[in-house]
Amino acid sequence: MARSTSNLDSIAARMRAGLSSKHSAREKALQLSREAIYHCATAIRALHRGEFEAAQPLLEGARSRLAEIGQALVGHEDILYSGYVHDAQKEYAEACATLALIQGKPLPEPEALGVPYSAYLNGLGEAVGEMRRHLLDALRQGQVSRCEELLEGMDDIYTVLVTMDFPDALTGGLRRTTDMVRGVVERTRGDLTLALRQQELEQRLETFEGRLKGLP
Repeated sequence: MARSTSNLDSIAARMRAGLSSKHSAREKALQLSREAIYHCATAIRALHRGEFEAAQPLLEGARSRLAEIGQALVGHEDILYSGYVHDAQKEYAEACATLALIQGKPLPEPEALGVPYSAYLNGLGEAVGEMRRHLLDALRQGQVSRCEELLEGMDDIYTVLVTMDFPDALTGGLRRTTDMVRGVVERTRGDLTLALRQQELEQRLETFEGRLKGLP
């Protein structure tokens, strides 16, 4: 009678080969994810400097790496939905949304970016933080109307995010991102309101001083 474990070696060899293939795919996807995130972060820095031509190839590089991840993980879909792949997709959505918001163009749609809804929504939320930085830069330059436009866009994004009342398992932790966005929008609105009131006060003082100089 043959031993019950007589086929164990063949099973082990098959599992070892399968896990080895999955491990290789995981390592490749991890490296590509890091590269995609780096490209997105560098692109965002370029956007804040107004270097749109420099940002574009970086975004294209990030998109290319996300496509490579998809190819590398064919047959390993469990890894495709892991945290670090989601992070890379989120960073890409954030960078593309930031570019559109800064340039005053329509937001790119998730299908066009090739990212899942959860990554897109979280990317939009992160873009609000980048818009606060851009708004404060515009505020220092006295571009009040531009600041009001940016704040309106930030508020629009928050209004959408807060309606996505689904479990975090579906949205990739969107609830936490939405809470962050609410705080960013409130602080930014407060900063802008304070700056506008200060500007109004300065204008009134200038008018008052002008009248004083005109008195005999």
